[in-house]
Amino acid sequence: MTNTQLLVARILMGLLFVMAGFGKLGDVAGFGGYMASGGIPAFLAWPVVLFEIIFGLALIVGFQTKIVAYALGAFCVVSGLLYHFDLANQMQVTQLLKNLALAGGYVAIAAAGAGAYSVDAKLGQGTLRTA
Repeated sequence: MTNTQLLVARILMGLLFVMAGFGKLGDVAGFGGYMASGGIPAFLAWPVVLFEIIFGLALIVGFQTKIVAYALGAFCVVSGLLYHFDLANQMQVTQLLKNLALAGGYVAIAAAGAGAYSVDAKLGQGTLRTA
């Protein structure tokens, strides 16, 4: 994977979380109610919204990329299992598989590193790994 490809991957995969977080700002209480339906306390709505925005932006700029990518991947797995694990509903199965596929993409980014076009590279941590 080239540095440009890593940049594009980080932007696209980070944008998903940034847009999701900003989208929830219009009705954080409603989102809290949705979270409660999956067994997560509604008071965690604000931390989740902030997590999505901050970690999405961190991935885009390539800051602490390995940690951020693993955290976003874990978020995808957990939210997929909590909110989309309904094997009798094909739409929910598709959503679950989408979350698992995204988690795989985040693992790939974590494994590859941020690349040269990143804050990590400026800090001496973003080199592209090929092995």
